[in-house]
Amino acid sequence: MSDTVHDDDEAEIEATKAPLLDHLLELRKRLIWSIVAFLVCFLLCFFFAKEIFAFLAHPLMNAMQGMPNNHLIATGLPETFFTYMKVGMFAGLCLAFPIIAGQVWLFVAPGLYRNERRAFLPFLLATPVLFVTGAAFVLYVMMPFAIRALMALDAPGDDKHMGIQLLPKVSEYLDFVTTLVFAFGLTFQMPVLLTLLGRVGIITSAQLRSARRYAIVGITAVAAVLTPPDIFSMVSLIVPLVLLYEISIACVWLIERGRKTEA
Repeated sequence: MSDTVHDDDEAEIEATKAPLLDHLLELRKRLIWSIVAFLVCFLLCFFFAKEIFAFLAHPLMNAMQGMPNNHLIATGLPETFFTYMKVGMFAGLCLAFPIIAGQVWLFVAPGLYRNERRAFLPFLLATPVLFVTGAAFVLYVMMPFAIRALMALDAPGDDKHMGIQLLPKVSEYLDFVTTLVFAFGLTFQMPVLLTLLGRVGIITSAQLRSARRYAIVGITAVAAVLTPPDIFSMVSLIVPLVLLYEISIACVWLIERGRKTEA
């Protein structure tokens, strides 16, 4: 039965073989669709850039309520316009990612066996889910506490000390929040990466368990680099990454058990 399935897969892949020029034309087609999807999403998000930026600035707005200068500033005439352009590109890329990933899948899938397609499809679906989870974690858990911790460093002036008052710039705040969103979104892809490595046999669950202490040290170092300089922000990234590492071990173990069952 397995030989018949394997022969069917070989015949299916053989049917998709084409000259190099046809593959290049197919690649161009997928790139064009991806670029068009990004441009459409960018224009749509740029139209709503003010609302999207207000959503991203919501943690800062809550932290600055009641303060005399509870607003952002722009120190250059085109700064607000370019900030909204960045908002449109950032949100447009996030919105278009499922379409772009789908185009990549449509280009790669014909060259894979049926069992390989079934194996990789869950990872393709899990990637945006984990990225959104990481982004939501930033906006709803880490950012409110991080902003308050950083604002606590401000102090009024007196006869001996010069005062420090927060006047956040529009562009700098956007860079700050988008950097954290991308950093958390990418680090939350750890289960996808480790499970893929386990799927192809590069790592095993036993190796991951034996390297747990080194992984925790590495996660702590990554958290120290990516998060603002306060202990809560650092711990808020360490804890979920350690949990995701344990989930990765369980996923690789399940793959190994399924492989033994098939054997």
